[in-house]
Amino acid sequence: MRLARVTKDGKMGLAAKNGDAITVAYGEDVADLDTHISKGTLAEAGAAATAGETVSQGDLVFLPPLARAGKVICLGLNYADHAAEADMEVPEFPTIFARFASNLIGHEAPILKPASSDQLDFEGEMVAVIGKQAKNVSEADALSHVMGYSVFNDGSVRDYQLKTPQWTAGKNFDNTGSFGPWLVTDDELPAGGEGLKIETRLNGEVMQSAVTDLMIFNVQQTVTLLSSFLTLEPGDVLVMGTPSGIGLTRDPPVFMKPGDVVEVEIENIGLLRNPIEAE
Repeated sequence: MRLARVTKDGKMGLAAKNGDAITVAYGEDVADLDTHISKGTLAEAGAAATAGETVSQGDLVFLPPLARAGKVICLGLNYADHAAEADMEVPEFPTIFARFASNLIGHEAPILKPASSDQLDFEGEMVAVIGKQAKNVSEADALSHVMGYSVFNDGSVRDYQLKTPQWTAGKNFDNTGSFGPWLVTDDELPAGGEGLKIETRLNGEVMQSAVTDLMIFNVQQTVTLLSSFLTLEPGDVLVMGTPSGIGLTRDPPVFMKPGDVVEVEIENIGLLRNPIEAE
């Protein structure tokens, strides 16, 4: 299934995509993917969306696939080429930081360049969404706890990020975490979302291009490691790191500015596009 939380003409709904066809079932209950994932009712919601009204994608406003993710856990330096361009060692344990759900936005929503900084950077990433509680799980069992995948742009305010060894400030500016548009269930993709092309484009120019199986810590390893010290719950979001090509390490640096358009596309998952606007 390929599902998205949307609004159309002010009505909340759940969209399903089958090939090029998009259908929507309306109602806040059917669109509540957080609840469907936690209660195991996603298949019923998807069936309702598939049987709904046929629409054009251009008539929809996309919201982040999940509204109430309990944890948004991000991996830094999870591609060796990105660690190298940042002049950092390849980590022996995942470099982990947190985002908060309150700063997430959907497909086509504006990413806001803050008034306090001119160093708004892009990071195209794959998302894995937990579907079943995970605590102390083995790598062999880890993927059974993942229900689907999506696309993320980890908009990063670099000067704030690098003020301290902890990256929280620069990773949590309002309206900088773009997520979606589609939540793609795991049965639609290779195991662990591996072997998929991931590409970030700024104003049509390719800035990042890689394949997801180049991650240092893959999805199953990440679920196992995280679950060794915390309990992963249904609806938790794992943002799996970015490849090389970020704006900060370019010569000269390339940062996003109002009027730009940034796209992150992952093969067989989807295209996430956002304009940049001033705060």
